[in-house]
Amino acid sequence: MAAAISCHFSSVSSPDSFSLSSASSISRTARILPRVSVPAPAIRRRISCQNASTALQSSVNGKAEAGLKDFLNISDFDKDTILKILDRAKEVKALIKSGERTYLPFKGKTLAMIFAKPSMRTRVSFETGFHLLGGHALYLGPDDIQMGKREETRDVARVLSRYNDIIMARVFAHQDILDLAKYATVPVINGLTDFNHPCQIMADALTIIEHVGRLEGTKVVYVGDGNNIVHSWLMLASVIPFHFVCACPRGFEPDARTAKNAIRAGVGKIEITNDPKEAVKGADVVYSDVWASMGQKEEAEYRRKVFQGFQVDEELMKLAGPQAYFMHCLPAERGIEVTDGVIEASNSIVFPQAENRMHAQNAIMLHALGL
Repeated sequence: MAAAISCHFSSVSSPDSFSLSSASSISRTARILPRVSVPAPAIRRRISCQNASTALQSSVNGKAEAGLKDFLNISDFDKDTILKILDRAKEVKALIKSGERTYLPFKGKTLAMIFAKPSMRTRVSFETGFHLLGGHALYLGPDDIQMGKREETRDVARVLSRYNDIIMARVFAHQDILDLAKYATVPVINGLTDFNHPCQIMADALTIIEHVGRLEGTKVVYVGDGNNIVHSWLMLASVIPFHFVCACPRGFEPDARTAKNAIRAGVGKIEITNDPKEAVKGADVVYSDVWASMGQKEEAEYRRKVFQGFQVDEELMKLAGPQAYFMHCLPAERGIEVTDGVIEASNSIVFPQAENRMHAQNAIMLHALGL
């Protein structure tokens, strides 16, 4: 149990007693009497237990005192912290690419990976990255836990916290990641929710810095559905000054509250438009994602009709200009939201972008663990 428990055990037919005053302090009192033969059924014990704490306290304070941090939303951090994490990602990436294998900050540590939604990139990047830095990662698939169905999220959080040093979860409902973080006593990393995808955008930011040379002052144009990827881009633009444009069909705009909060922050320039051709002009990066995410596949045919004109093809990239790179968080439905020619072009950086998931996440976990 996470809280201290006060229990008192007393025997009706024996004066011997045992008292447990806290989880860490045990006191025993016993009086030795002449041996008395008592039939086993005659011994009855009354047990009274009372939680020493009137209410369960959030684990946030405990984590903060231990120098541990959750990574749930990009906007939870300031500009300096985000840039420090990205700098750390570059440093650790350079070590790994050089063949260096003596830097093992995760040695002796375990990572629990919860997957309510399957993903090749998320699993391989977290598992491989944690292993390369000396740790052990444990995969828990959709049928292993059934979080929220077979077992409550708050119970899963507290149990896994006792076995592992850090938890990553890729889930549907954003509330699930919030509940995990609330009850876990170890850092929780948001591997994706239906609301946002902060690890992906950190990898994207790292990729832009590597190829464009900077993040601040760039123009990033997202073309497609105003989904969880867009929400995380908006949050990044509320912390780092750059120009972010979301070009999407009417009715498929990002969450209004998230967009307003990002605009109100007054840090980056933010635009929401329904005209992709106008939006991409002068872009440093043109970014796309699938039109129907996991859990929306029944809408796929309908969305293909509504999203006509929002495919990133060679013509749209020409409008963006020769300086524009193409990015996609993958998996891509080639021929749907992006043409095969664009994704295979020399200015496509989707595969360096995919690789950077591992390096960005390593830096995020190092930050979360205070290493």
